[in-house]
Amino acid sequence: MSQNYTGSNSPLITTEPYKEFPANRYVESVSDSRQLDELQNNGEIQPFLNDETAPTLSVADAIAQMLVNLGVGYAFGVAGGAMASLWGALSNSSIKVLNFRHEAGAAFAATEAYFANNRPAVVFTTAGPGITNALTGLFAARGEGAKVILLSACTSAPQRGRWAIQETSTYTLPSGGIFTPGALFNYAITIESAAQLPQIFRKLALAMAQPGGFVAHLSIPTSVQTSLFENIALPQLDVTPFPMTASKEAIAKSVELLSSGPFAIWVGFGARDAAEEILELAEKTGAAVMCSPRAKGIFPEDHPQFVGVTGLGGHASVLTYMEQQPPLRTLVLGTRLGEPTSFWSSALVPKGGFVHVDIDPEVPGVAYQHVETFGVRSDIKAFVEELLQQLPDAPDSPMPLPRPEQKAIEPAPDVDYPVRPEVLMAAIQKIIVEDTDAVVMAECGNSFTWSTHFLQFSEANRYRVSTGVGAMGHAVTGVLGAALANNSKAVGIVGDGAMLMNNEISTAVKYKIPAIWIVLNDARYNMCHQGMKILGLKGADATIPPTNFAMIARGMGAEAIVVVRESDIEAALEQAIASTVPFLIDVVIDADRPAPSGARNKSLAAQGIKSSSAKNPAKQVSFPMV
Repeated sequence: MSQNYTGSNSPLITTEPYKEFPANRYVESVSDSRQLDELQNNGEIQPFLNDETAPTLSVADAIAQMLVNLGVGYAFGVAGGAMASLWGALSNSSIKVLNFRHEAGAAFAATEAYFANNRPAVVFTTAGPGITNALTGLFAARGEGAKVILLSACTSAPQRGRWAIQETSTYTLPSGGIFTPGALFNYAITIESAAQLPQIFRKLALAMAQPGGFVAHLSIPTSVQTSLFENIALPQLDVTPFPMTASKEAIAKSVELLSSGPFAIWVGFGARDAAEEILELAEKTGAAVMCSPRAKGIFPEDHPQFVGVTGLGGHASVLTYMEQQPPLRTLVLGTRLGEPTSFWSSALVPKGGFVHVDIDPEVPGVAYQHVETFGVRSDIKAFVEELLQQLPDAPDSPMPLPRPEQKAIEPAPDVDYPVRPEVLMAAIQKIIVEDTDAVVMAECGNSFTWSTHFLQFSEANRYRVSTGVGAMGHAVTGVLGAALANNSKAVGIVGDGAMLMNNEISTAVKYKIPAIWIVLNDARYNMCHQGMKILGLKGADATIPPTNFAMIARGMGAEAIVVVRESDIEAALEQAIASTVPFLIDVVIDADRPAPSGARNKSLAAQGIKSSSAKNPAKQVSFPMV
C-alpha cells in the first residue's frame, strides 16, 4: 500500500481506500447499511457473492473514504432524507458522526475542532434549509482560517424546477457563492458523476496540505449518492506539508529595516505555530511584544516584554508604550490588523512603518493604507527562524516596559450579590486558566471584552475568540468541537443572549462531551444596552426576560448550578471541572459594570465618522466603547 501524508497530524492518503467497507455492498436502491442487512435477512434482495461484475461501492461510500484519507476525524451536522445515503456512509466509516440540533452550531463546532487538533472537519446538511442554516458558521470558518468541508444534499437533476421537497437548485437558491467558489467557499462543486471524484480528491488533498484555511462545499444530489463508484481509482498523491518561505531578498530587506532601530513585535493568530520562535526572537532582540485578541497566549502574557493586548478588550499599556518608548518599526506577524485588533488607530503606527508578514499576499498594507509597509509573504515560523539567524542580539539591559495593569478588585460588600464580572474573571483565571489545561472560549459581546481584558495566558492555543464574523452562538456551540477534538475540558464564557440563541447542551449530553458553559446572566444584550445608553439613544429595548439556564441545562440532562454570590464562584468552578458530564454555571452578574471594550468610538471619530445629529455632529455613533 502506498502511503503519503497530507499534514503533520493527518492520516495517510492511500490508493487503496476502500477496505473499511463491506466488499459486496449494494446500495443503489437502499440508503443505509443497516437497511441493507435487514433486507438481505428477509430475503428481499440477494447480496452479490464472488461476482466480479457486482458493484462494490457507492459514491457516498467513496466520498466517506476520501474524507478519511484526507484526515477527517469528525463530522458535525443535522441529517435529512435527501442525504440519507451519505449520512449512512459517514456513519459506517471511521469518522465520528455527531448529530447536532442546528446546522450553524455544527459548523461552529467543526471550526473549533479544526483549531483544537489541526485536522480538517466536516459539516453535513440535508438540502434546502440545511444548507442555508449552516452558512453563518461556515462564514465564520472562512474568516477564522479553518479547514472545513461542507457536504450537502441537493435535488437530483430530473426533479429540478418541479417543486421537489426542499428543492435545492438554481430555481430556489443562488448558484454563485454557494455552489461555486467565492467569498464564502474557497472551492465548491456539485457532484453529478462518480467520475468527478478523483479530481475533487486531488484538489482537496492539495488544499489541505497548504498553509492557511480552506473551506469547501461538495453538494451531492440524492440520486448521485447511491450511484456506483466502479472501475475508477482515486489518484495516488505524494502530498506533504510545505512551508511558504520568503525570498532571500525579502529576508535581507527585513533584516535591514529591523536592524536600523528598535522594533516591536505585533503577534496575530496566524503566528500560533511559531510561539517558541517568537519568544526566542523577542528575548534575543529585546523587542516589546503586543498581540491581537485572538493571539493571546502565543507570547506569554506574564513575560516582562509583553506590553498588552491591542484592540477590542485590550490594554492601555500598549498605548503607553507607543507614547513613551516608541519603536522605529513594528514587525507584524500573522494578523490582518483589522478593526477588532487595531481600531485602525494612528497611535499604533511607528515612525518607520511596518514589516508585515503573512501567508496571504493581500493582507499587508490594507488596514493602514497610507503607512509605509514592507510586505512579506511567508509562513511565520519559517520567517522568524531566518531572522533568528541574522538579527543581532539586543543590549544586555533593556529599558523596563509598561505592563498591562489590572485595577485592584475591592472586597465584596456584606451582601456580595450580584456577581461583578471582574471578580468572576479573577476566579476563572485561578481555577480554570492556572489549574487546568482547558481551552477557554469567549462569546462575542461583553463576554469577549471581559475575558480578553482580564484573563492571562502563558501558552498558545488555550484561548479562542472570533474577531472577524463575531457571530452569537459561536462559542456556545464551538466549545463542543474544542472539547471533543482535545479530548479534554473546554470552557465557553458566554452571554445569556447567545445561550438563548443557539446552544447544543443536548448534543453534549448525548455524546458525553466535557463542555462547560459559564453564562454571564444579566437579562440583557448588554453590549447593546450599555452602548445605546452611553450614546444617549433612548427607546431601544435590549432587555431579555430573566432565564434560569441551570434549570434548562438540567432539563436536558446536564449538571448545572446557579451562582448569585461572589463567595460561591470558586466552588462552582471546581465542581464544574470535577464533573464527568456537561456542566453549566449560571452566574447572575452585575449588569451595570461597564465592560472594558476599548475606545472604538475614539477611533471612529478620529477617522471622521460622526453622528448625523445636527445638535451634536461630533457625537460618536457606534459601540462597543468604554
